[in-house]
Amino acid sequence: MSSNIQSIVEKYGKNETRLMDILHDVHCENGFVSDEEIKEIALLLNISKVDVEQTLTFYHFFSKNPRGKYTVYLNNSLVAKMMGRDEIAHTFEKATGTKFGTVSDDGLFGLYDTSCIGMNDQEPAAIINGIVFPKITTYRVKELVKSFRMGSSVQDMINSFGGGQNQSELIHAMVTNNLNRRGAVIFSDYTPGEGLEKLKSMSPEDVIAEVKNSNIRGRGGAGFPTGLKWDFCSKSPGDEKFVLCNADEGEPGTFKDRVILTERPSLMFEGMIIAGYAIGAKQGILYLRKEYEYLKNHLEFVLNEFREKGFLGKSILGIDGFDYDIRIQFGAGAYVCGEESALIESCEGKRGEPRNRPPFPVQVGYLNQPTIINNVESLSSVTKIISNGSVWFKSMGTKESSGTKLLSISGDLKYPGTFEVEWGMSINEMLEMAGASDVKAVQVGGPSGRLIAPNEFHRTICYEDLPTGGAMIVIGEGRSILETVMNFMDFFIDESCGSCAPCRYLTVILRNKLKKIIDGKGVSKDLEEIVHWGKQMKIANRCGLGQSAANPILTSIENFRGEYEAKIEKGKDYDTEFDLNSAIIESSRAVGRFPEA
Repeated sequence: MSSNIQSIVEKYGKNETRLMDILHDVHCENGFVSDEEIKEIALLLNISKVDVEQTLTFYHFFSKNPRGKYTVYLNNSLVAKMMGRDEIAHTFEKATGTKFGTVSDDGLFGLYDTSCIGMNDQEPAAIINGIVFPKITTYRVKELVKSFRMGSSVQDMINSFGGGQNQSELIHAMVTNNLNRRGAVIFSDYTPGEGLEKLKSMSPEDVIAEVKNSNIRGRGGAGFPTGLKWDFCSKSPGDEKFVLCNADEGEPGTFKDRVILTERPSLMFEGMIIAGYAIGAKQGILYLRKEYEYLKNHLEFVLNEFREKGFLGKSILGIDGFDYDIRIQFGAGAYVCGEESALIESCEGKRGEPRNRPPFPVQVGYLNQPTIINNVESLSSVTKIISNGSVWFKSMGTKESSGTKLLSISGDLKYPGTFEVEWGMSINEMLEMAGASDVKAVQVGGPSGRLIAPNEFHRTICYEDLPTGGAMIVIGEGRSILETVMNFMDFFIDESCGSCAPCRYLTVILRNKLKKIIDGKGVSKDLEEIVHWGKQMKIANRCGLGQSAANPILTSIENFRGEYEAKIEKGKDYDTEFDLNSAIIESSRAVGRFPEA
């Protein structure tokens, strides 16, 4: 038995629900987790080898085999490709002498595609041994490979620091915030602890009432009323209750939470504490995507400061019985874990497969206890609601969408970045604000959202009209809508957990039909079948990923049908003249069964 494996497992109390943490630590030591290590982990946790292996193999950033001394993950999302990603990939392959998806013969370089890494405002971007390299150029690729061959560490190749906290000793990242517009809520003036101080004069019921009165709805895209969720959870029977913060923003085109985590983590952590007080929780968990691991020391520092100030721990703020703490749980690369029940499964050390609902997490969540799950922006907003009051919050936005919204705007525009705006801004106003012109389309809400044409640019960003989690991808004239949709379909195929058959198969069938049309081999019936199958996806899958995976095709056909029809030659529908009954009549006779006439 390896003493190293034993110490890692014991560090987490031999608790099988902490399997993700154990795998992270082992992976960090070796760059992979071997079969022998899998066996040892299973033995120490008293679970089957299959349980360990199925978790390990589910996540993109875990591996059973070495992935190279220098492991390069290059973003292949739509915006990365728009900004020249393919040329960067070609340069990496030429410089290292290996292809993407493989490790060089000398074991020095591993090249891998990865989905959006939260850097769409500074593409092309890559993660190399956990360090983010934004706005990477062909010259930079050659420089990196040459230096690595000479033995330089990845840290040695950090040649600049982004603004704000990115340049602090705890982060030292080349990432830039690109915070292009500060609003009245998230990025307004703020003193850590001012929201918490209000709890001294409020009961848990008062807090929930204030949040409900603010009309704040979840900022992740679904828009469920936050106060109502807290109310349900507070009234659900359970031995313990939990607060989970969803910081797994994996929707291609979104990066707003990254900026909050960098510049306003205290605001988010206060929101988690307020939520814990409201529902009577003892523990909060920040589920942080692996791509943002470079923020770990920064976030842990803030949590330790909170403990020193009495904001976390025993009898917080002198409130008797208010004992509460927060820990960070890392994901390992799985878009589906943004779905709340899949996130819970991952926190419990399992594959990130969505659960059947009901029961809902507020009834049966983490460790089968009542749990609330809110995202970074939602919890940050709650802190300001408690500080300034629900009436103040409702004075902004629209009737059904109160407060402000963070937009991650990227693509073909002058000023990619994060913008805090009041709900109710039109798409035209958004494009003007971000310096976009000659716009062909806007992908509202990332691939799972809606692709709109200029005839819809008058519409407003709010739950009453165009709801969004915040991802806004601007697509300029000259771009191919069909190639755009192809990128999104490849993404959904890669990120499907595979649990539901329609999501597992129909995504591939839809993508293949799309490729057939792009290649000029499509017929009119293909469009009819795509629309029919796409609609089935919405009703046959159990989670949001599967239900929205056909959205890129459905909304693009609705708004850009002409681009599809231009690829389909008129009069080329084919009739195979195939008669099923005739084809099976002999076999039917052989078994004494005849097809219906």
